[in-house]
Amino acid sequence: MSSPHPAPDPSGAETERAQAATLAGELFAPGVGAQAGPPRTPARATAVQPGASSAGGHSHGPGERPRAERFTSRNPDEFGVPTGREEEWRFTPLIRMRDLLDPFEADQALTVETSAPDQVEVREVAGDADPVGTVLAPADRVSALALERVRRAHVVTVPKGTTVAEPVTITLRGQGERAYGHLVVDVQPSADAVVVLDHVGSARLAANVELRVGDGASLTFLSVQDWADDAVHVVAHAAELGRDARLRHAVVTFGGDLVRISPTVRFTAPGGDAELLGLSFADAGQHQEARLYVDHAVDHCRSRVTYKGALQGRDAHTVWIGDVRIRPEGVATDTYELNRNLLLTDGARADSVPNLEIETGEVAGAGHASATGRFDDQQLFYLMARGIPEGEARRLVVRGFFADVINAIGVPAVAERLSAAVEAELAAVGA
Repeated sequence: MSSPHPAPDPSGAETERAQAATLAGELFAPGVGAQAGPPRTPARATAVQPGASSAGGHSHGPGERPRAERFTSRNPDEFGVPTGREEEWRFTPLIRMRDLLDPFEADQALTVETSAPDQVEVREVAGDADPVGTVLAPADRVSALALERVRRAHVVTVPKGTTVAEPVTITLRGQGERAYGHLVVDVQPSADAVVVLDHVGSARLAANVELRVGDGASLTFLSVQDWADDAVHVVAHAAELGRDARLRHAVVTFGGDLVRISPTVRFTAPGGDAELLGLSFADAGQHQEARLYVDHAVDHCRSRVTYKGALQGRDAHTVWIGDVRIRPEGVATDTYELNRNLLLTDGARADSVPNLEIETGEVAGAGHASATGRFDDQQLFYLMARGIPEGEARRLVVRGFFADVINAIGVPAVAERLSAAVEAELAAVGA
């Protein structure tokens, strides 16, 4: 369990003990971490002076050599077939998704059901037609294969200046087929919309999602993975934000045998604001992986990442990789990323790797935190001492753990569904 990276403090052991106590309080306070997270006021950090390194092992200052530029290509062959020894694949059970690592002829397209207000245009285009591929730069072999071989893509366009009152809903329904998929959401300048992408049934799906949020526009995008137990889903999300654009991006994963989602956010002009939210609940044998990359390449932008996962059952496995890069041009960046994991039973495993790379000494704030833990016996005792049965006390703890993420998503109809799904997961093991 690692703590956020503060500025160096000469007080030594006493400071370390205080930081450990603070983090323990965040994780196991009432709500088991539901109240912990990014600061309510803008994050603050001591600026890294030229030639110095920031505190902690995940970051470095502008005087050190930056890591290699993130490799992207539209050519799948330039990535090669992963072996599992590569950093970006070392947590993923490749044997369970082996057929997605090579080109295949899709069995058939998944059934697509759409519901959209009249102001919103939803259309189907050829896989190589504009605007497919205008935001996405594939960063792994599966994404490149899906971009190269997808035959049909769906495009959602929210016209300039339009405020959409009702969510746009797109449901992908699988019947066990192997398929490629592609979705483009284009929210034009000064528009405001909510888009929900829902995955149900069973499939082996390699896909890409592109989100363009224009100047002054706002998009809430929610991807729900409610697959059957045998589904395999590997997808890259790429978001591009214009000047003063706002993005709330949420990923919710309950079902599937293996689900790996890789969101990327890129700012193109000052004033962009991105909030990335994640909620996952892994059962026995499930592998759920989220790999995020937030690229602060322009000045005066803000990002917040909050991902929470609960795990129960033998070999339940979640992986969270949070990469935030602040380039030399990212002056006055304000960023914070948080990952919390709650282990409900023995035999479950959560891997959490926050990475923060700072290449400028002029940031408004930058930090990250990660923690994994079990139920707090004292907290359960507190609830049970007030007449609450142990099973109900455990459910209350988990509800509190997820409450802030569910509330932050901000889509009431979806919030009710997510709360019910969490209850169903808990009932499955009698928690």
